[in-house]
Amino acid sequence: MPHSLASESALAILREGGNALEAIVAAAATIAVVYPHMNSIGGDSFWVIHSQGKAMGGIDACGADAGLATKR
Repeated sequence: MPHSLASESALAILREGGNALEAIVAAAATIAVVYPHMNSIGGDSFWVIHSQGKAMGGIDACGADAGLATKR
């Protein structure tokens, strides 16, 4: 992780009984605050998600999709 607080928040979730997906969400939320250009507006995110007994999936949250946003 580019910032130790992100690792610490993920580890805290795991120590409290959370799973890996919950831990990465905590790390991403922390990074959005302490290192925003890595994982926030304008940042990219690539996830591979697997649950036992289920097909592997993923999230590709990158690219120019923000260009499609409109004002209300």
